[in-house]
Amino acid sequence: MEKIKIAANAFVYPMPMVIAGALTGGKVNFMAVGWVSRVNFNPPMIAVSLGNHHTNTGIHENKEFSINIPGCDLIEKTDYVGIVSGARVDKTEIFETFYGELKSAPMIKNCPLTMECRLVESVKLPTNELFIGEITAAYCEQRYMTDGKPDIKKIDPFTLTMPDNRYWKIGEFAGQAWSIGKTVKK
Repeated sequence: MEKIKIAANAFVYPMPMVIAGALTGGKVNFMAVGWVSRVNFNPPMIAVSLGNHHTNTGIHENKEFSINIPGCDLIEKTDYVGIVSGARVDKTEIFETFYGELKSAPMIKNCPLTMECRLVESVKLPTNELFIGEITAAYCEQRYMTDGKPDIKKIDPFTLTMPDNRYWKIGEFAGQAWSIGKTVKK
């Protein structure tokens, strides 16, 4: 089949939905984020790309933020904190929060997996700002774990596709990473 040229913003591969948390002006603020990725193994680092948002101010102000992984049971609240700005709407009552070692990285109790991060670097891009944070601690309840590790089926996260802006549930196990490919040369 012949390839045809389409719009450049055709990245349909699902992105994990997370909720970034920060103290902004001393007030808890949360924001839904689809542009997130692990970027370093040791120390563990994660990057989030945010447009010009109220949350950015808090991250710069305190040099700390959180990444919270919601389950599908929090899809409506996650979407809500992504469509209203903390500059105009008080989001402090949307979730029950807690703190770990970092006192300016509010985390969400109802999220199965949470991570507190210390800002390592921020990079201004043409329309977004990329925040790279070192994950200083992660928190998970035993009920969301298998063999001492977070279990994706138990966590029940959801993803985002763009440019259609749709949420998706996680599918089935497809193969063991860094192992299944060994069959290619046999």
